[in-house]
Amino acid sequence: MLRKFLRKIPLAWLQVRREPTRLLVAISGIAFADILIFFQLGLMESAYVSATGMHYRLRGDLFLTNAISDNINTIRPFPRARLFQSLATDGVASVNALYTGIGQWRNPDNRTFWQVQVYGFNPSNPAMEVPDAKVKFDLLKMLNYALFDRAARPDLGNIARVLQQSPSLTVQLNNFNIQVVGVFAMGASFSADGNLIVSDSTFLRLFPERQPDEIDIGAISLKPGVNIARVQATLRAKLPADVLVLTKEEYIQRERNYWSQVSPIGVIFGFGTIVGFLVGTVIVYQILYSDVSDHLPEYATLKAMGYSDRYLIGVLLQEALILAILGFVPGYTISFGLYGLIAQATLLPVQMSMNRAVLVFAMTLVMCIASGAVAMRKLQSADPADIF
Repeated sequence: MLRKFLRKIPLAWLQVRREPTRLLVAISGIAFADILIFFQLGLMESAYVSATGMHYRLRGDLFLTNAISDNINTIRPFPRARLFQSLATDGVASVNALYTGIGQWRNPDNRTFWQVQVYGFNPSNPAMEVPDAKVKFDLLKMLNYALFDRAARPDLGNIARVLQQSPSLTVQLNNFNIQVVGVFAMGASFSADGNLIVSDSTFLRLFPERQPDEIDIGAISLKPGVNIARVQATLRAKLPADVLVLTKEEYIQRERNYWSQVSPIGVIFGFGTIVGFLVGTVIVYQILYSDVSDHLPEYATLKAMGYSDRYLIGVLLQEALILAILGFVPGYTISFGLYGLIAQATLLPVQMSMNRAVLVFAMTLVMCIASGAVAMRKLQSADPADIF
């Protein structure tokens, strides 16, 4: 059956290329729809990746977070005592506390203010894995010392360049002077223009409204060979309901769920994807419907010669398939370049992935085939007796 289907491609191709202007309009319309879909999906994924950058860098096997905290931007603290209760559980090797909050960073060059995500933990027992800054952690033991995110937006200043020429740089954060003594890489997000790492003592000085016995994230490391699920179940039964006990994968997924299902950003990008799909469907339908209408006598002649509706429908579906392929190629190519421009301009992790390309191509096929299926109704009405 597939061989018979493919043998009809020359006729479908002749139909498609017969009018170059109409073909160009169809390709442009499908490419535009694909670009719109790629744009929405790319920004949506960049929001997820930037929002979970900290989660991937956490050290530990299990993590405690306030039960009413659904994302890093509105995180709520919980009693440090929950972490000590966890330490007394069989199978737990060590625990670490992490503080986090949004700080007001003042650009040392032009004195403008920008938002940065600040992370504070014990430098002797870091709660985060930051390979390119590990050698600098000992410096954080000094009060008011900090590490700067070299992947932050340029609006924060040329900090990394200055540190190549000087061992430290004095800047203002939350109206306090701090010394930046090193860099690491994490990247900007939709909620912060960069990131900063300090000690827990420095964090509490920068955020005087915070209490030492109220932490934001508890990282739990287990002994080698211990069953993570068993310890997780034990902690869930042991600890009060005001905290959640999550694996790293669960914690990351919880953050992604917020951005995709609760945050307006996820809703907007999702709606934009649907709009792109509908735009492409309408464009392809108009092209195919016009093609059938303009060539209705030819289709009726084929029917009179004995060709079945099934054959003609196969030709129409092949036209839809050809349009899908021809429209996807420029749509993908332009989107690939657009991703690079957006990433360079915003420093957000907007990158093309094979999974996304396959998804958009599948959506393009569905878009074109669905349009062809609707246009079939006009084709099936091609009655030789009525036309001639």
